[in-house]
Amino acid sequence: MDDNTEVVAMKESKRRARQSGPGGYDLHDVEELENSDFDIGLCGWLLVGFSILLMLVTLPLSIWMCIKIVKEYERAIIFRLGRILRGGAKGPGLFFILPCTDSFINVDMRTITFDIPPQEVLTKDSVTVSVDGVVYYRVQNATLAVANITNADAATRLLAQTTLRNVLGTKNLAEILSDREEIAHSMQSTLDDATDDWGIKVERVEIKDVKLPQQLQRAMAAEAEASREARAKVIAAEGEMNASRALKEASLVIAESPSALQLRYLQTLNTIAAEKNSTIIFPLPLEMMQGFIKR
Repeated sequence: MDDNTEVVAMKESKRRARQSGPGGYDLHDVEELENSDFDIGLCGWLLVGFSILLMLVTLPLSIWMCIKIVKEYERAIIFRLGRILRGGAKGPGLFFILPCTDSFINVDMRTITFDIPPQEVLTKDSVTVSVDGVVYYRVQNATLAVANITNADAATRLLAQTTLRNVLGTKNLAEILSDREEIAHSMQSTLDDATDDWGIKVERVEIKDVKLPQQLQRAMAAEAEASREARAKVIAAEGEMNASRALKEASLVIAESPSALQLRYLQTLNTIAAEKNSTIIFPLPLEMMQGFIKR
């Protein structure tokens, strides 16, 4: 087993070890973030009791402040006195909060798409190219996306730019132009591993465009044109050689049968007449000219 296979196997085993809970994340890590209500202390319980009393006193007006709604594609992370409530994300639909002590953050669970800005990359063979791409990702665990990072979207965008430069820096120009699928798959794997702790699942990465410098484009065009001209000359030379061999074989056949020359002459006249040409050419045998030459 080579080194690359061992690295892939280690990453896969690490991923499987972590993906023991629902949503693909370690239950212990999530439970640590979802602190129990019993950890808020005596002062916290007093504040919660006061909040419940205030809600009961102000009924039914307080109902409109306590009942919240999240859409089908959203989840709500509730904080009670700064701690995440047990049970994780709430929604979709109705959920209940206490006034004064509870706050919540909505998390969009839909797939998000963003463009990677064009990145100036120096390839392995010292060629500067500008490459851009597109990334598709979604929040898989709302609790981790809120508690483990300040701004998951901005962090994923910056990480995608850095990963694009790092991956392309190990490839030469020919590999970048021909192996876009492999590069996109490598980027997706790297991003997915890096964003596991943020509760984000990178679904797809695509390379959109590779822009070459103008001088390099002209050089490659001149090289391609010269290659095409060389191939055209070789093909023309091979055609001339084949034609010469065919003419040689035809002359041998005509030499063996004198009547073949007469048939060829009649065929030529037929071709000339078909083109509406009034000129008729009569071949002059060389035997007739030999008598005049001797004189």
